[in-house]
Amino acid sequence: MTKPIPEVTPNTWSFLRDAMIKPTGFREYDARWKYPEEINLPGMTALGMGLGTQMRRRGIEPVIAVGNDYRDYSLAIKNALILGLMQAGIKVMDIGPAVSPMAYFAQFHLDVPAVAMVTASHNPNGWTGVKMGFERPLTHGPDEMSELRDIVLNGEGVAHEGGSYEFVDGVKEAYIDDLVGNFKMSRPLKVVCATGNGTASAFAPEIFERIGVEIVPSHNGLDYTFPHYNPNPEAMEMLHDMADSVKSSGADFALGFDGDGDRCGVVDDEGEEIFADKVGVIMARDLAKLHPGSTFVADVKSTGLFASDPELQALGVKADYWKTGHSHMKRRVKEIGALAGFEKSGHYFLAEPIGRGYDCGMRVAVEICKLMDRNPDQSMSDLRKALPKTWSTPTMSPYAADTEKYDILQRLVDKLVAKADAGDSFAGRAIKEVVTVNGARVILDNGSWGLVRASSNTPNLVVVCESSESEAEMRAIFADIDAVIRTEPDVGDYDQMI
Repeated sequence: MTKPIPEVTPNTWSFLRDAMIKPTGFREYDARWKYPEEINLPGMTALGMGLGTQMRRRGIEPVIAVGNDYRDYSLAIKNALILGLMQAGIKVMDIGPAVSPMAYFAQFHLDVPAVAMVTASHNPNGWTGVKMGFERPLTHGPDEMSELRDIVLNGEGVAHEGGSYEFVDGVKEAYIDDLVGNFKMSRPLKVVCATGNGTASAFAPEIFERIGVEIVPSHNGLDYTFPHYNPNPEAMEMLHDMADSVKSSGADFALGFDGDGDRCGVVDDEGEEIFADKVGVIMARDLAKLHPGSTFVADVKSTGLFASDPELQALGVKADYWKTGHSHMKRRVKEIGALAGFEKSGHYFLAEPIGRGYDCGMRVAVEICKLMDRNPDQSMSDLRKALPKTWSTPTMSPYAADTEKYDILQRLVDKLVAKADAGDSFAGRAIKEVVTVNGARVILDNGSWGLVRASSNTPNLVVVCESSESEAEMRAIFADIDAVIRTEPDVGDYDQMI
């Protein structure tokens, strides 16, 4: 296998012939590129051959489940990937169009060791990528990604005999059966089902109907042009649309899913958007009653309530704050035997006996309905209001080039640690500590905090702030953290701000 060319120029002779891959597409735990500006189809074949070579190097049985999300170019990209896998001597089991958690489920259902899911996740149209893993329910982390990157970019892919292809039918039906089981709602429930015309449109309405939930449809027709908005339940545009649907329909709440169905967003009966970390605390309270003394993992962007909530403390819950990112979180949940992991972006990792440990927006939707069934006299807003009050920002992402962002972040971390060491105040309060497990989480003496980290899959930094005192303090924390960020001239505009 020859080395791929790093520059990608569409509509050229070599574009149709030579493998071209922009190296920055190999990220911390995903592979993501703009298509066709940053990768071409021969480049995707080279990626498949590299992935197959990585499997063989590691002594993994050469069988893989492969799926694709609902975008107009995903099938062509999947077929190019499959060609490379087969060249490397891998038996490919093609499960067809899928949400990412259906592909993860296929590893268990078909008893295969590896998975490759062609998806740009919640990125806008024009992006593509692959989520892959060898050790269920885990996906590639930084070590596996850097090994794969070296194999592919150094042209180390090795052709091997034995490659084959099989289209496997029935996985979607088995996945839905597995989610639903024999559960049926015992209380009436009316839910806005928001799928943004993405892949989850082919799954979520059927799942709700199977468990006896009345649906208020919201953009449930499959349409890969995403005519209303990009399906991303962390984006305010989608959350506001869900809130409008709740208010106009009188629904009990809204559940929204991202482009590949592994994330879930929640809006309550009052039209209040509940960020996923707060939904995680609501779920943790409910699950801890069934499983006292459980450990829950939360990512560093999440609320401090997992550690400070008196109700969780009374149930003997242990909180573990860990690195943001679906691969990091899955791994941590498995390593420490946690019952669940919660990520502010809307990834939930429900382990045995609830789920299998991978992130599944559909599983979360079913479990939220079960939670409501166990609390028949409570509304979603009742559960929200029962939490200790905090004020938190949405996730805000200022631009920072992929080639620069980690260096920028390191300088920002150093500056924030130096402020703490110097005894400087932050938002008018003393700094208790700066947690640097993943960027810098500046924790104040009252438990309020502000975070800056590097996005793992887009050219951005990520900023989140939470106050246990007031909205004014939340804004002051953001102002102080932004002031430090603005000392870096190569940081650009935010995608959204408070």
